[in-house]
Amino acid sequence: MAKIAVLGYGTVGSGVVEVLNTNGASIAKRAGDTIEVKSVLDLRDFPGDPIQDKIVHDIDLIINDPEIEVVVEVMGGVEPAFTFVKKALEAGKSVCTSNKALVAAHGPELLEMAKERRLNFMFEASVGGGIPIIRPLNQSLTADEITKITYN
Repeated sequence: MAKIAVLGYGTVGSGVVEVLNTNGASIAKRAGDTIEVKSVLDLRDFPGDPIQDKIVHDIDLIINDPEIEVVVEVMGGVEPAFTFVKKALEAGKSVCTSNKALVAAHGPELLEMAKERRLNFMFEASVGGGIPIIRPLNQSLTADEITKITYN
């Protein structure tokens, strides 16, 4: 079982948790493993919410938890997202983000950190409204040298 943490429980974060809970069986079949949301970081409490017992307010509880393998960052903005993602990578956790501002400001640095540690830094959800473009560019066009993508 893969255990993950979600940073942020707003519209996107609660949607991620809902999709994982609702479609857990089909996701597990495709991923080859079940995925459990172990912790959700948010400033707020959510009394009565199904995940109320998973809410944490301290990022270090996630960073120092050896069971958590993947951190899903959906907080938005550059800070504190950058600091939290950097800590996660330094702690040996792969990261998935939908945060455009974070990727624009620190994408190359975070990709390099992940590469050095043989981790994943997945950011496809932050590009083109979630249109799957990053993976095809990396996998299907590896023989081509792509220097930039522009819009006129």
